[in-house]
Formats: sequence, structure tokens, C-alpha cells
Amino acid sequence: MTQRRTVFFVSDGTGITAQMLGHSLLTQFEGVVFNQVTLPFVDSVPKAEECRERIELEAGGGNGQPIVFSTLVNAEARAVVRRANALFLDFFETFIDPLEAGLGVKSTHTVGHSHAARDKNQYQNRIEAVNFALAHDDGATHRELELADVILVGVSRSGKTPTCLYLALQFGVKAANYPLIPEDFSRMKLPGVLQGYRGRLYGLTIAPERLREIRQERRPNSSYSDLENCRYEVDRAETLMRGAGIRWINSTTKSIEEIATTILRELKIERQVY
Repeated sequence: MTQRRTVFFVSDGTGITAQMLGHSLLTQFEGVVFNQVTLPFVDSVPKAEECRERIELEAGGGNGQPIVFSTLVNAEARAVVRRANALFLDFFETFIDPLEAGLGVKSTHTVGHSHAARDKNQYQNRIEAVNFALAHDDGATHRELELADVILVGVSRSGKTPTCLYLALQFGVKAANYPLIPEDFSRMKLPGVLQGYRGRLYGLTIAPERLREIRQERRPNSSYSDLENCRYEVDRAETLMRGAGIRWINSTTKSIEEIATTILRELKIERQVY
């Protein structure tokens, strides 16, 4: 019988840090189905009480003791949530105390520092990167392509758009993407507009069977989603990229995070963490 547990990510900020750290730990446990709930902006005792009541309600639901990952900075709010009938795991207590001892400096215990827009220049850079990715999605424009840190190429629906947006939002990387289409395969040459940017090109490929599944959702039973056509496009795209000396990664079983990290490493793009 599959074990099911509800997991709460509780934070007085966005909850992103609790989610990232908690999710990394949960992936180590196979055979358990986790219902994950994020409770952000728990920044007062009254909100902490509401949070505790929600956790208590879940504890009485018959799915075992809930698990709580907390990044609550406010000691009073943390004490309230800790009283809930749950396995309470506090990231701040786990890491802040040893860091204070090691550094010989007290932490500020300030709410929301990790995902605040404190540095206006860095924040603006990230917004510009997102706008750049949207403007240069699917070869929509060639304007200012020289500003791109990376240009992703590959067949339609191979994962170029989400990867570009992740690179922009997470790291402030200006990423454009350009589809390889049947006309390119007939000539077996890169589109002319990309010829001057070989050093910034990176390819995505995908298993034809998976490509067919994705395309079927968009255009069911069309030549676009036909398996033989998918096989042809993937084969031609890989041959073209190989001939052009473009490195690529197979996105079939890779997460967006894995793809992005590989691109940053192989193209030696310096990442900014936000």
C-alpha cells in the first residue's frame, strides 16, 4: 500500500526557499506520495495560528502525521506553528545557529531577504532578460540578437521556450530560441541569421516518441505530430547540428533545471543567483 503524507512549506516570505530545500529532500524517498502545500507570508502570530489550525486539520485526516518545512524567521510565529501535530523541520534553526557560531556574527533575522528585490539593478536585469526571452521566442524577431547570451535551436516543441524563460527568470540570462524547420532540413544549413552567432548556439533534441506525444496535445492527428515526421525532423536536426559543430542535449528525460545548468556550464555563462 502506498504511503501518503501531506507536506507543508511554511514561510514568512514567498516560500520558495522552503519549497526548494524541502523538495530536494523529499525526492530521496520513493514509494511515498507527497501532497505538497505552500503557506507563504506567515509573518504574524495570528497568521501562524491559522497555519497551525490548517496543519492540525490535516493531521486528523487519516493520512499520517503531516510534515512541515519551515523558514519562519519570527520566533513567536515559529513557536506557534511548532505546536501543531506535525513533524516540524526548521531550516533556519538547522543552519543559522551553526553559521552564527562559525562566523562569530549574529544574523539579522530579517524576513524575505533571499527573494527580495533589494538590488534594483539586478532586479531590472532579470526583468529585461525575461522580456528578451519573450520577444525572441520561436524566432519572432532578429532584432538585438547580438545581445543574447545563448540562442537555443531545435525542432518545434523540444523544450526551447521553457528553458529560455527559466534561464531568464532564475539567472538573468538573455536567452533567445530559434526553431529548425523543414526548409532548413532541405538545405541542411543553419538559418542565415544564425550564422554569425555560432559560439552562442546550443541545441535541444528529443526522442521522436516523446515529441509525438507533445505535438499530439497541440495538433492531434496532424502531419505535424505524425511519428514518422517527428523521426525525420529529429534526425535531420541532429545531423544539421552535428555538421555545424553545435553542442546539444537531449531533453527527453531532463528537467528544465538540468538542461539550464548544462547550458550554463558548457557555454561558460556566469550565472547570477536571485
